[in-house]
Amino acid sequence: MTLIIVFIIILGFLLIATESITKVNKAASAIFAGTLGWVLYICYGTDFVTNLYPREYDEFLNGAMHTGSMVKLFISQSIFLPYVGRAAEIVLFLLATMTIVEILNNNGCFDFITPLLKTRSSKKMLWTLSTITFLLSANLDNLTTSVMMLTIMHRIVPNRKQRMILGAAIIIAANCGGAMTVIGDPAGLFLWNLEAVTATSFSMTLFIPCLVACGIPIYFLGRLLPERVETEWIPMPYRGEDTRLNVWQRLVMLFVGIGGLWFIPSFHHLTKLSPFLGALCVLAVLWIVNEIFNRKLVVSDITILHKTPWVLQYGVIQMMLFVMGVMLMIGVAEETGAVHWFISQSGIYIRNMWAMGLTAGLVSSFFDNFATAISFFSLSPIDSISHIGVVNQNDSYWMIIAFASSVGGNLLCIGSMSGMAYMKMERVKLGWFFKNVTWMSFLGMVLGILVMYVLM
Repeated sequence: MTLIIVFIIILGFLLIATESITKVNKAASAIFAGTLGWVLYICYGTDFVTNLYPREYDEFLNGAMHTGSMVKLFISQSIFLPYVGRAAEIVLFLLATMTIVEILNNNGCFDFITPLLKTRSSKKMLWTLSTITFLLSANLDNLTTSVMMLTIMHRIVPNRKQRMILGAAIIIAANCGGAMTVIGDPAGLFLWNLEAVTATSFSMTLFIPCLVACGIPIYFLGRLLPERVETEWIPMPYRGEDTRLNVWQRLVMLFVGIGGLWFIPSFHHLTKLSPFLGALCVLAVLWIVNEIFNRKLVVSDITILHKTPWVLQYGVIQMMLFVMGVMLMIGVAEETGAVHWFISQSGIYIRNMWAMGLTAGLVSSFFDNFATAISFFSLSPIDSISHIGVVNQNDSYWMIIAFASSVGGNLLCIGSMSGMAYMKMERVKLGWFFKNVTWMSFLGMVLGILVMYVLM
């Protein structure tokens, strides 16, 4: 049964990696493989429990008779639910933060970005877009930031070829900026929830490598653009049916939203509660402020459809289901003992974690970067991802894999959900991206890893 479950997990990973070919949504593949794996695991639960958890199961029985129902109850409560809980922490955090961003966007709190792009200089627009995207993705999330910035750029630049180049810069900046903080990318959020890293140490370690991995390809992308970029300015979007906030009210909401996100690491440090609770608290405060500021709003029967929120809603749901599916897949693979057997048989001790980091980056170029990160975390010589303790906090291995897997998603745009959104929105072909952008991103990733090596 272990072999069957492992085969299903491998098949699920293959479907995830080949989403662009099979056209099967990777979230659906992950959910299906994860749920089927756990169903098969619990059907043969007696063998797994008696081999891996004999003492814990005896304590659970507490003198009761051993039955198949008791085994299933033990698996459900003591083995399965912890994995669901860890996945739910990430999912709820993403739900809260992306909802915060949508509230801010619907109230025009990000309208200040468009005036900053009023230039005909291609270099200035490229670096302005990249800098704003990098900073926003470090505080929000790379998918949300990518879709929002791509939408703004799409409205301004009518030339499709120029949009493809500027869009590539946005994706690179979003993934690199997200990799810099524990709240900017699901891989960092996963480590932070398990207390494998602290927010400050994580950001301080990855700040310069992320700047290098972002700046190198952005520089070369600038050489693909003409001296002057074609622009088409349209009036600011009408928001009368959604909000009537003045400038200072929008600034207050922006301060509450972004400032609240900055406070989440402190909230976690002070209370030791899960970060998602801090995110929900910020969402609640922002929601109340929104209700107060818009209390006199007259809502019409026909609302204006904003392109960005609709795209974000689909992306949010897909990302949350995908994260849950991947966590379930890795969890059932661990509980069968297959991961530990693989490590012991192959003699993997990760003596050269830098080579493992480079491998993770290359794998995440065609595989999903979050799934790659979780897979490489489970191969850690330190301990299983289900038993990470404070004793191993801020180990270099976690930092290297988190950085390489996130930045590796820039090598091919199919390696990240933000890259997939870019391909769909700008109708970018994989061949064009590979020919023009991949080598730049690879150079940035390698130099970023070299910088990490020197700093560590």
